[in-house]
Amino acid sequence: MNNKYLTIQQSTVAEYEINKSRFIAYLERIATENEAIEFIGKIKKKHWDARHNCSAYIIGEKANFQKADDDGEPSGTAGKPMLEVLKKNGLTDVVVVVTRYFGGIKLGAGGLIRAYGTSVTNAISATQIVEKVLFSRLAVTIDYTLLGTLENNLHLSKYIIESKEFTDKVTLNILVPKTTVSSVKEAIINWTSSHCSITQLNEFFYEISVSNEEKS
Repeated sequence: MNNKYLTIQQSTVAEYEINKSRFIAYLERIATENEAIEFIGKIKKKHWDARHNCSAYIIGEKANFQKADDDGEPSGTAGKPMLEVLKKNGLTDVVVVVTRYFGGIKLGAGGLIRAYGTSVTNAISATQIVEKVLFSRLAVTIDYTLLGTLENNLHLSKYIIESKEFTDKVTLNILVPKTTVSSVKEAIINWTSSHCSITQLNEFFYEISVSNEEKS
């Protein structure tokens, strides 16, 4: 399992025109191939009168499922360059459909490759990129007298306190990147002088916003 990967936060649409041909790029976040196929079908139905509705998608935290479709454009001039833009940006769990309304002027193979690639790049620039980071949830149980010290150190270290449960003791559920679990446990033991109980509960992907500048 990867510890992190990039995807998009929300769907977006971007338009691009060159030599009277109009390109409309639809970018959508997905989790399965069925969702990708359904989205592609939806756009094709919406733009039934367009000359081409080319598509590409990448699925999986390791980006291990990839597919591209030229939808009638010359082989390798649409779907493949669209897919390459997604890969270049390190994105997964995403599908893109670029609808082309032909303007009467042929662009040539090189022009098509650039146009479809630019359309996807514009759509990515118009959305927010998020990083999905593998986190672990830790349950830390301490005496009430240690609560202030532990909370202060956790806040200073920028760890996330998800919840607190008060019984005869206090249990804090803390969210930390999986790669830091060992060091966090060690730090908590030091902060509490070993007067704590730490249980590692589960793992999940936590979403963090990433600007396009940080991504590049």
